Amino acid sequence: MKLSYDPRHNIAYLRLHEKRVGVETIRVSDELNVDLAPDGTVYGIELLDANEQLRAEDHGKLIVVNEALGEQREIPLTQDAARVSEKPGKKYGKG
Repeated sequence: MKLSYDPRHNIAYLRLHEKRVGVETIRVSDELNVDLAPDGTVYGIELLDANEQLRAEDHGKLIVVNEALGEQREIPLTQDAARVSEKPGKKYGKG
């Protein structure tokens, strides 16, 4: 899985699988596209106007949660989030 952001076009893309032939892009809304294979496999999710969507609730941080262990890790996606984020290298902790 890979999350990428292109500030020139303000687009974020969450790639779940490498794109293959036959993958179709479905426009869900003005801000969301989903790449699907004919069998229904989701290959990726594209966020348009991404900076607004990525900053909204979690203040510009990607929060990775391991529900089984009750652990989470915050990864800043913006410079503002990086300034208020935890120190680099900190291990998962309850959150």
